[in-house]
Amino acid sequence: MKLAARIGHVTPSMTLAIDAKAKAMKRDGIDICSFSAGEPDFDTPQHIKNAAIVALNAGKTRYGPAAGEPGLREAIAHKLQHDNHLDYKPENIVVTNGGKHSLFNIFLALLDEGDEVIIPAPFWVSYPEMVKLATGTPVIVHTTPEARYKITPEQLRQAITPRTRILIMNSPSNPTGMVYSPDELRAIAAIVIEHELIVVSDEIYERLLYDGTEQMSIGAVSQEMFDRTIISNGFAKGYSMTGWRIGYVAGPLDLIKAVTTLQSQSTSNVCTFAQYGAIAALEGSQDCVQEMLTAFTARRQGIYDLINGIPGLSCLKPDGAFYMFINIAGTGLDSLTFCDKLLTDYQVAVIPGIAFGADDHIRASYATDMKTIERGMERISKFVRSI
Repeated sequence: MKLAARIGHVTPSMTLAIDAKAKAMKRDGIDICSFSAGEPDFDTPQHIKNAAIVALNAGKTRYGPAAGEPGLREAIAHKLQHDNHLDYKPENIVVTNGGKHSLFNIFLALLDEGDEVIIPAPFWVSYPEMVKLATGTPVIVHTTPEARYKITPEQLRQAITPRTRILIMNSPSNPTGMVYSPDELRAIAAIVIEHELIVVSDEIYERLLYDGTEQMSIGAVSQEMFDRTIISNGFAKGYSMTGWRIGYVAGPLDLIKAVTTLQSQSTSNVCTFAQYGAIAALEGSQDCVQEMLTAFTARRQGIYDLINGIPGLSCLKPDGAFYMFINIAGTGLDSLTFCDKLLTDYQVAVIPGIAFGADDHIRASYATDMKTIERGMERISKFVRSI
């Protein structure tokens, strides 16, 4: 069967592939220490599950509005106004089937063939592939550990061409966990405004911050920057709702109408009763978020100390999210070889940095318990010493 040419331009998600291989080995009875998937190991908080159960029992099982349940759009708008100082109204929100779907819809709605999208590297694995599927051209800008893996104003300015349309910002970042400071965002915003670009701001990890780090949306810099900002966010990471598939886009009305049209002809709507769980997540107690963050804080310190105690490995301490981006240059191995040998011979699953645009790194998620972290780091230490 002849497949569409666009499929040949897209790489399957390496994150999901390695996670699937690790799970298959585990099903075969092999003791796996997995640091692969970006998924909290906590159950969804009970009050969120209860809200979905109530909605189910109330018959919230039919088709809903393509843009999302009105109550959820209102709750999201209130959250953005109150928490992020972004003056969105409910009509500026469309609910999507997860954060990933929100980004895919944005690119489909905005990009024409050959439009360029600047993507700072290390990047989340799906950004370039989504841009390519939307017939755009990814422009990768490689950052450095010295800049804490953040694009500088000078790098941004040099990357802009007459075809540049969008800059992707991800703060806190997957895979590095780094967060742009307000001053850094203001400097980037000045260039974005000067060149009349659009910023797609992926803020899915905004609730997972450490050591008093301030997370600011670039859209809050100024009214002019707000008009050029599109927010992608969701409920998966902060509320441990990965399987619920609830995300959203916030942006100008013309974009929201376009995304709603796309959704009406693709997925129709997001799972109706799940949206009532999302309302409860926003409107209920936030103690559950703090409980997860407290656990992640302890794990972050533990895995950071263990990694930096292994000769040949090093990492910066992340400001947010739940990932360690580990420099393996001292081992002499590329990231694919490192990860394959580590999983096959030492039963530890991590993600090759090449998937994120950095072949001398690997990503380890610490969204797992401390015992697994300690066992896994001991195995990694043995593996590195054996090289």
